[in-house]
Amino acid sequence: MEASSENMEQGGQLVLVRRRLPPPPGLREALTAGLRRSCACSLQGAWAQLQALFPAICWLRGYRPREALVGDVMSGLVIGIILVPQAIAYSLLAGLQPIYSLYTSFFANLIYFLMGTSRHVSVGIFSLLCLMVGQVVDRELLLAGFDPSQDGPGPGANRSSLNNSATVPVLELQDCGRDCYAIRVATALTLVAGVYQVLMGILGLGFVSTFLSQPLLDGFAMGASVTILTSQLRHLLGVRVPRHQGLGLVVSTWLSLLRGAGQANLCDVLTSAVCLAVLLAAKELSDRFQHRLRVPLPAELLVIVVATLVSHLGQFHERFGSSVAGDIPTGFVAPRVPDLGLMWRVALDAASLALVGSAFSISLAEMFARSHGYAVRANQELLAVGCCNVLPAFFHCFATSAALAKSLVKTATGCRTQLSSVVSAAVVLLVLLVLAPLFRDLQRSVLACVIVVSLRGALRKVQDIPRLWRLSPTDALVWVATAATCVLVSTEAGLLAGVLLSLLSLAGRTRRPRTALLARAGGSSFYGDPAEFEGLAPEPGVQVFRFTGPLYYANKDFFLQSLYSLTGLDVGYVVARRKERGPGVGASEGDPVGGRDPSSGSGTASLVPAVTRFHAVVIDCAPLLFLDVAGLATLQELHRDYGALGISLLLACCNPSVTDMLRRGGFLGEDPGDAAEDGQLFPSVHCAVQAARARHQELAAANSIL
Repeated sequence: MEASSENMEQGGQLVLVRRRLPPPPGLREALTAGLRRSCACSLQGAWAQLQALFPAICWLRGYRPREALVGDVMSGLVIGIILVPQAIAYSLLAGLQPIYSLYTSFFANLIYFLMGTSRHVSVGIFSLLCLMVGQVVDRELLLAGFDPSQDGPGPGANRSSLNNSATVPVLELQDCGRDCYAIRVATALTLVAGVYQVLMGILGLGFVSTFLSQPLLDGFAMGASVTILTSQLRHLLGVRVPRHQGLGLVVSTWLSLLRGAGQANLCDVLTSAVCLAVLLAAKELSDRFQHRLRVPLPAELLVIVVATLVSHLGQFHERFGSSVAGDIPTGFVAPRVPDLGLMWRVALDAASLALVGSAFSISLAEMFARSHGYAVRANQELLAVGCCNVLPAFFHCFATSAALAKSLVKTATGCRTQLSSVVSAAVVLLVLLVLAPLFRDLQRSVLACVIVVSLRGALRKVQDIPRLWRLSPTDALVWVATAATCVLVSTEAGLLAGVLLSLLSLAGRTRRPRTALLARAGGSSFYGDPAEFEGLAPEPGVQVFRFTGPLYYANKDFFLQSLYSLTGLDVGYVVARRKERGPGVGASEGDPVGGRDPSSGSGTASLVPAVTRFHAVVIDCAPLLFLDVAGLATLQELHRDYGALGISLLLACCNPSVTDMLRRGGFLGEDPGDAAEDGQLFPSVHCAVQAARARHQELAAANSIL
């Protein structure tokens, strides 16, 4: 009950219940209090801030090795084994050398271990982000005069001649070849995206990513997966085709592949066919017998090891011209500050990259937190993922986020805490320091097979469309439009189209919400929609109107149309006509609903006009989430027009924000408890109906006396 009172019976006595409204602080007082809290400095406060920034400080003190250590070590080893082949494979998507993917996996696991709030999320390289990074890298390589379709054999031989179409000053590239320039673009893009995410976390904008709905993310994943699949076909077939940029990338790539299909490398085609068959069969068996396997089959690692041995012994690169991974150095490269000029060039691309990475990371963290009964902090997740991009960008790493497939494996293998990320980082470190050169003769077609098989889950989401259509055609439309735009135009355009359609669907749902006239169940205080419940009877003389949505500028006209149509009286038209004909004209049964029928009979002047069927209108404001200035003006206009005809307009079940808006807008009295407010607002529909009937009886009695 907001500013109204209600007599409640307790122990045979009537008790007056009223909500106490604290005086709202002024803007100056609120700002002063906020600044005082934020600027207060103490040792205890600094320690609390440090614990909030690095949650590992808290949960490590309560770590129970007997319960969690075995599961964490096992899941960390499994994820590390999966990470190595995926890191090498995903470097193809990003257009970078495999060593940089290993760097990225190593640093991301360590940083998220310290800063993440989710216990089960696996943060590292993600196929969708690799695709987005690769598209920016290819574009900048082309602008710099390099050939994006030319895959360098390794960092040791990364020189590439510049062509005459270069738009970047040649002097800046004298000490930097193709692969060197590619990683400079990627690190600049990653740093800017990470800065965006960190700023979002500091400003408390973790909620922004929730505006990317699940149908939008699923459609984006589907469209991006088709783009990834298309980009890997050239490696599967061993065909040299240009890496297209801009609009229609997928269509242009398919046309180039069809034209160059006759030049396919037979060795790569056979290798791809065998590896795809083995990987798909292993995945299907692993899914079918998942409940019997404590540890998932490391199919990717086994295929890569065997393929590397076969390629090395058979000398596929020298004898058949098969493209291989090339030299992968060991150890770490000296850190380097990302190029400031490139950061300005990719600032716009980094925005979509940051948004997608944030949305997937927060949604996965919240999903696993709900399923395992703990809480995560969205803003801290933004800080953690942002730092996983900002700090590693100085160590030749590219964009990372949470990945669903590895997170599911992590949970299935007994993960309890993020200590498993440290174990995974140790596995990657072992490869970086010792084992990386052993993958020199690994065919790129095998890496492409690993990428294609990893898309199974996203591509299977197309089966969800019929079910989604039955549940919500609007969400299905968002899904299809996002996926189609990603495939036919570009991934960035698909993300933008999905966001716009989601916002439009949200606006559409609030613009025309459901409306109904409520009826009463017998002598009870229950009022419901007759279309939903049987046995309800309308209250004589009182129209109870329910509007299941907010009242704001976009739906105020629909609000009035629905009210006029359901009650059978266009009060605005009647009042306007009454002003034209004179004050002695009342409303009658011929009054139009929509203002389209100019003919109606006239009534006689009286204290209670001869209005059809009702003397009061009660608006059920329980579903009314908020009220803006236009909505307030609509209610004020209704109150004035109904009052001109002697009809009472009462409001029931208003929430505090709506009541405050009504009070500040002058619809109610200035102070809580005013007589005008007590006669206008009611805590329930039944109270409002009873008050309207009592008021009508008093007015009828006054008329009879006169």
